[in-house]
Amino acid sequence: MKKTVLVTGGTGYIGSHTVVELQAAGYEVVVVDDLSNSKENSLAGIQEITSTKPRFYKIDLKNKELSSEIFSTHKIDAVIHFAAFKAVGESVANPLHYYQNNLGTLLNILELMKQYDCENLVFSSSCTVYGQPEKLPVTEDTPIQPAASPYGNTKQIGEEIIRDTINSSDKLSSISLRYFNPIGAHDSGLIGELPQGVPNNLVPYLLKVVGGELEQLSVFGGDYNTKDGTCVRDYIHVVDLAKAHVIAVDKLLDKKSKRYEVFNLGTGEGYSVLDLIKTFQEATGETINYKIVDRRPGDVEQIFADTRNANDNLGWKAERDLKNMLSTAWKWQQHLMRKS
Repeated sequence: MKKTVLVTGGTGYIGSHTVVELQAAGYEVVVVDDLSNSKENSLAGIQEITSTKPRFYKIDLKNKELSSEIFSTHKIDAVIHFAAFKAVGESVANPLHYYQNNLGTLLNILELMKQYDCENLVFSSSCTVYGQPEKLPVTEDTPIQPAASPYGNTKQIGEEIIRDTINSSDKLSSISLRYFNPIGAHDSGLIGELPQGVPNNLVPYLLKVVGGELEQLSVFGGDYNTKDGTCVRDYIHVVDLAKAHVIAVDKLLDKKSKRYEVFNLGTGEGYSVLDLIKTFQEATGETINYKIVDRRPGDVEQIFADTRNANDNLGWKAERDLKNMLSTAWKWQQHLMRKS
């Protein structure tokens, strides 16, 4: 009998790609999302890719009573918890919004997992838990610095809540996956990143500039202590990232994990914002209108991963390079432009 995985935030960017990979691996998938930063039509893209449409519930997970209906209706074997607000700048401007949502949803999920005897949780964490590290690359043992943003703090606190819950229970096991910077889209061009309103993340904003929807890309800060003065990030293809979640679920269900494990998910390579712009132009032949402006509150200067723990102990390795990440992102944008 197929195991059932609940994917919270499953119509979103990383969530939708993970649903595709879970279904390809033979799992039944139940998706819950409040559609606050995604659209239900991503389910049609999932169905076109996999020939299977997952069961979907439009529910705000802060509503515990409605959320409990999912667990009472389905025997959930594992949960992948993506549902969270994720824009650094927005979290600085509206921290209470982030604490209420990101922590409230996690608390409800953990309580419902306990109530309905679901023992396996994969938590969508972030490299923002490290703040600005003193040494690079970042390992899982890198000291946790004070978060540079309320968003990053919700991930730090989220991990602490999960550890405390595991320590109080004989059954719950969890894997926290600390993402670096997911970009790219499915090779089909049928699903990709589509935030509501004006994007806060670099690549979706860049795509809208190239597509003519926005006039200019703002590069926040040109005076950082990096090779070209712009921020450096470890970019990872969203499909590589999605596959890591399937491996994590397998590991939990097969009882091959420790009670609580943490893995960095990145490529181990650091690229500046200007590196990304140059590579996009080379990969697509398109020109990007950009301007370097003042720094943005909450941004760290540079961060990239040491991936050896994920490679050796999770059994996962990123396979795609920056050019592939950006060319698939552009294919997704072209798909959107044809539909509009």
